[in-house]
Amino acid sequence: MSDILLSIENLTVSFATHHGVSTGLNGVNLSLRRGEKLAVVGESGSGKTTTAMAALGLLPQNARIMGGTIRLDGAEIAGASEQRLRQIRGVQISAVFQNARASLNPVRPIGRQIEDVIRAHRRTSRKLARAQALELLEDVKFNDPARALTAFPHELSGGMCQRAMIAMAIACEPKLLIADEPTTGLDVTTQKAVMDLLDDIVRSRDMSLLLITHDLALASRYCDRITVMRCGKVVETAATENIFSAPSESYTRTLIEATPRLQIVNVRQRGTEPLLVVRDLQKSFAGRAVVKGVSFSLSTNESVGLVGESGSGKSTIARMVSRLIDPSSGSIEFSGEQIGAVPARAFYRNPVRPAIQLVFQDPTDSLAPHLPAFAAIADPLQRLERLKTDALRRRVETLADMVELPRQLLQRLPHQLSGGQKARVGIARAIAVNPRLLVLDEPTASLDVSIQAVILALLAQLRKELSMSFLFISHDLNVVSSICDRTIVLKAGQIVEAGESVQIFARPSHPFTRQLLEAVPQPPAPFADAIAPRRRHD
Repeated sequence: MSDILLSIENLTVSFATHHGVSTGLNGVNLSLRRGEKLAVVGESGSGKTTTAMAALGLLPQNARIMGGTIRLDGAEIAGASEQRLRQIRGVQISAVFQNARASLNPVRPIGRQIEDVIRAHRRTSRKLARAQALELLEDVKFNDPARALTAFPHELSGGMCQRAMIAMAIACEPKLLIADEPTTGLDVTTQKAVMDLLDDIVRSRDMSLLLITHDLALASRYCDRITVMRCGKVVETAATENIFSAPSESYTRTLIEATPRLQIVNVRQRGTEPLLVVRDLQKSFAGRAVVKGVSFSLSTNESVGLVGESGSGKSTIARMVSRLIDPSSGSIEFSGEQIGAVPARAFYRNPVRPAIQLVFQDPTDSLAPHLPAFAAIADPLQRLERLKTDALRRRVETLADMVELPRQLLQRLPHQLSGGQKARVGIARAIAVNPRLLVLDEPTASLDVSIQAVILALLAQLRKELSMSFLFISHDLNVVSSICDRTIVLKAGQIVEAGESVQIFARPSHPFTRQLLEAVPQPPAPFADAIAPRRRHD
């Protein structure tokens, strides 16, 4: 029996588009041994997911395999019939997809969906399939498996939906598990729990894992080897420790340098006058307290990070400070003026409105799909500063230059822009009216690491040039450590620790903060010696 479970040789895939034929994969070579964990990393559009979907026989209708082979356990599956692929999927090869909640059937209970997988490949009664489903939910560590059997996806958290997806994927004991960005959108502790679970399952069931990710640090913690892809081609493949200690290609080195990591930085000069003062802030939804007595301040020219797990109240605080929603109680003081009592629905008329601007989490969802980038940036200038015609055009072009967005892209619609370009549009729109406080709600969460590094550097530069203050909301402690002077740690709507970032990240005092830090994947030690240490823009 060959040691190679999956072998992909010279795979070329093209896509038929309105603009002609586009090459998605160009001569990809990849192999995965039995019992091995291989990470395929690269930026969006590098071909990672296309490679995985080709192995699963799930390429879109406009895709065509133009050449090459895909062998699973020695058998050729490239170009296999749908009937043959259905016999393979779930039994020999299975997948955990990126957005578990979207991948699950919203109108069928979790237990029924697992039963469907079992009965599709095995002749068994529904009663026995249900018993197996319960056992699988126990295996993926549901606290209450019996309740989860009857739960619908919308009743589960993101992490629980991912566990349910893993249970479905391993139901028929496949030899190969493909995990396509399985932790996207999850906070660090949930991410660690999901990845630890995948690691345990692969080891205990003697499976192979193909992990698709843009997170090199995550790959370094869980995988034996790493394959780096770019523009539909394999750049290099090596053992994990060799990728970090001695990358052979410049592109790999670029990804390594862009990978965020915890860093102790020099605190920049801050003002002594408080710009924002929040006292005993509370917010409840449908009688459930989400923010519970939060108090903090933020000085002029200061960057403060709010970190915590999903549901800790970070984004709710951001929306209250930005005056998009009203607090249940407590006060919000900005530049000496009480603004918390001004109803959110009327705050757009308040003179303070231009001074507080928000950069949203998803740059795609926050832009109107039918309006070009120019209109998105121009909107606050038209509404709040009444700019028109040539003055408006000149100001929008100046803002595009400031965020390093090429002017020729201003007439493009959001779907015609990359993720990084859309992020720049969102930032340009936020700084258009010269705010004193920029509230950033997970502004880099959906971006590749190299684009993320560029956006963070841009934000640091803009903060210096425009003398802005930042309230930076994130679950990524690596990112927060690189851009925030002080850090506030939230758990279940309450502050558990706050202080200078250098103190929080070097010597945390609260057990929950230590738990968060331990969950953050860090590249191996040779990584630190392989590149020069980065410093924040001061």
